[in-house]
Amino acid sequence: MEEKARTYTPQQAKAKIEDWCAYQERCQQEVRDKLYSYGLRSGDVEELISRLISDNFLNEERFARAFAGGKFRIKKWGRIKIKVELKSRRVSDYCIRKGLEEIPDKDYRKTLQKLLSDKEAILTEKNKIRRKYKLLRYAYSKGYEQELVMEILNEDL
Repeated sequence: MEEKARTYTPQQAKAKIEDWCAYQERCQQEVRDKLYSYGLRSGDVEELISRLISDNFLNEERFARAFAGGKFRIKKWGRIKIKVELKSRRVSDYCIRKGLEEIPDKDYRKTLQKLLSDKEAILTEKNKIRRKYKLLRYAYSKGYEQELVMEILNEDL
């Protein structure tokens, strides 16, 4: 049996979405999708979003900074993967640049070195070229830049 989504009035939706935004940083697109899921019309959705921005419940730059910093520190994502994910959430290029500023170059390099050394420790491949290739693929999948990965692999291996 399919459950029908509940529809809200703009006033009910405002209270509900403010709580949702206060719980965790959100981007405009997430909020927009959530408001549409409440059964609101386009005009009401855009009006609520502008009110959330003016009341500081919604701030795209703050979201980008929190997102980039968190994904880097917790999931060890590289800048490329973070940028792609923010773009998929329709965050502006300006906010993406501001978000990526949350990642210090020194920590970024150190994190990549640790990721590669940890991965190398568990590789069973004996062939040195294949080992290097597997490490490259792993670093790319985490969203690190090719030049930096190659530089670190050539230093350490």
